[in-house]
Amino acid sequence: MGILSWIIMGLIVGALAKMIMPGDDPGGFIVTILIGIAGAFVGGFIGSRLGIGDVTGFNFGSIGIAIGGAILLLFGYRLIKK
Repeated sequence: MGILSWIIMGLIVGALAKMIMPGDDPGGFIVTILIGIAGAFVGGFIGSRLGIGDVTGFNFGSIGIAIGGAILLLFGYRLIKK
């Protein structure tokens, strides 16, 4: 995937992770995108290590793995910011 695809995927994944885990987080739109992009990387890394799969493009499996990674990062971000 190209960099523009990662940014779009990060926006989508970050917004979905924020809807799944609502709350008052510092940051905003840019932080949400960055958490989404990093979540895609983390989810892909963990998914490939566990043999589940990785983030390969815009499909349901990749989005699910990326959302899982973004939720994990959002949870960690909240722990660090408290």
